[in-house]
Order: sequence, then C-alpha cells, then structure tokens
Amino acid sequence: MKKILLIEDNDDIRENTAEILELSNYDVIVAENGKIGVEKAIEFLPDLIICDIMMPGLDGYGVLHAVHRNETIKNTPFIFLTAKTERSDFRKGMELGADDYITKPFEGIELLNAVESRLKKIDLLKKELIPGLDGLQNLMEASGGKNSLKDFTEDRNINIYKKKQLIYSQGNHPNRLYYVVKGKVKTFKIHEDGKELVTELYSTGDFLGYIPLLEDTVYKDSAEALEETELAVIPKEDFKELINKNAEVAKKFIKLLAKNITDKENHLLGLAYNSLRKKVAEALLMLQKKYSNEQDEIFAIDISRENLASIAGTATESVIRTLSDFRNEKLIEINGGNIKIINKKKLENMIN
Repeated sequence: MKKILLIEDNDDIRENTAEILELSNYDVIVAENGKIGVEKAIEFLPDLIICDIMMPGLDGYGVLHAVHRNETIKNTPFIFLTAKTERSDFRKGMELGADDYITKPFEGIELLNAVESRLKKIDLLKKELIPGLDGLQNLMEASGGKNSLKDFTEDRNINIYKKKQLIYSQGNHPNRLYYVVKGKVKTFKIHEDGKELVTELYSTGDFLGYIPLLEDTVYKDSAEALEETELAVIPKEDFKELINKNAEVAKKFIKLLAKNITDKENHLLGLAYNSLRKKVAEALLMLQKKYSNEQDEIFAIDISRENLASIAGTATESVIRTLSDFRNEKLIEINGGNIKIINKKKLENMIN
C-alpha cells in the first residue's frame, strides 16, 4: 500500500482529502502544519507528499525546501495543494522542484488522477531499463512526454548495420542518439600509428553516442557493428527534450548512461599495468560480462582476434599466442573463431 503524507492546516480540507485517498486504498499520514509535516516525512518516508502552500509558520515552499535538503526524502514526489492560482505561484513552485499542482476547490477524481499519475511515473523511474524497445518505452512514459514509442519513432526507421559496418566516425558532429535494439557494437579510437583501442562495448538496451550530444562537441571515437545490429535512431532534438523535461528522468537517464564508468576506469588501469596474460584474461571476462546470458552455463563468443587485441590493448599476434596458452591450460576452448570460457574462476584469479 502506497503511503501519502498530506500536509494541510485547514481541518475540513485535510479530513475530506484524507478520506478520499483512504477510500482509494492509500495509507494516509496527516500533518496540520509544515513543521510537523517535515518531521513526519522523515519518520514515515512516504511515497508521495501533498502539501498546502499558505500555512502559518513553515509554508509549503519551506516544506519543499526542507524536503530537498534531507538525503532520505529529497527524491519524494511533491504535489502542491493550493487555492492560489496566480501564474507566479505556479512558476515559483515548479522552479523549487514541485512535481505537480492541484488547485482548490478540486474534484475527488482530479486529486486521484494526479496522485496515480505521479506514483506511476516514480515506479517507472525506479525500474531498471529493460532491454529492447520496451525499455525505451518505459523511459518515455516516465518522462511525461510522448505516450508511446510509436509516437516517438514514427516516420523514422530502425537502422540495420551489417557486421563491421561503421555507425559514426571520430571527429564528426552528432545529430542523433542511438539505442541498441539488437546486436553488438564497439566504439574505438585510432592512434596516429594506426593502432586501434576499443573504448566501450554495447549490447541490447544500451544507448551510445550520447556524450558529444551532452557536451555539444564532436565524436571522440568511432562506432562499428560487431555483428548484424539493429539501432533505433533518436534525433538530437528529441533527446534534449527528454532529458530537459523532467529532472528525475534526467537523473535516471544519466545514471543509465554512466553505469559503466567505473568498469571503464578499471579497464584503462589494467591496460597500463597488467601483464599480457592478465590483459587477455580481463578482455575475455569483459566480453562475458557484457554479452553473456544468465542462462548460459558456459560463455562462448565469436570475435575476431583483431577486435580481441583491441579490447586487450595489445598486438594481435600476442593475443593469438596467449589464447593458445589458455587453451593448453584448459581455461578456454577454441572452435574456429569461437572462444568458449570453460574455467572462469582461473581467468578471474590470473596472476599479474
């Protein structure tokens, strides 16, 4: 049962509003002023706060400010309940971070629709982004923007890229965000001596090409399909609208995009200081982490030795020699271009 904190100094309005919410199966906590409301918010950790603006002592703006300064409740959705309808009051409340307004007098259905809509969006934001277009659909619904993926992608096709086909090039200006519907993608840099370094790997449910869009700069690396890949193409303008429209969605989106930063930093550290065997082992484990399915007892991937060398940050000949050693040590099996990890534990505990 969802908990709602109702902060209202008018006894009749507080009792009537609480009754409407309780009849709709919400657990309602009431407070008769702002100070008590903040105390109860910290104590009960409600799923939603509904708060009057004009109250003696600590008014609604003060309550919202106090909520945002407290780590345990700062992300709680907040709806103002007020008889004030001037545009300046709406603007002030939204600038302070309120999620919605309900003006008094209101109908019961109006109140319940606002509450249900806000709780639904918060539930969507709490979910991990699931792979495939359903995940993008959930994110779009949570943004409060376009209601369906059909609206979001109409008149735009999903692009299909063949294995080794270039998606975008280093130095070009971006005008779109890419979302991996199906397949595998690598991003890479080319050194002036012609050597390639893989900077990131992407699979179903990942976004790519977002950093230059956020920075308004050119691509810092290039992207290429590792196998036949389907990408949903999202124009730059729609991406900017998505992250600017709702602060909570922006936080969620940035978290999704930045979830692999620590792994990337550890990978770069390994490239600098790990031995050859450790580099190749880490590259194989990185591929397993990125592309394995939970139901796979033994991981196998078809990857060129050039790409594996680029991920490991070493020469192709060195990778081939090390893979041969790993096969002799029964850490992996090799069948054609297919590499199967059969002893993950020993690869993880590879001595540097």
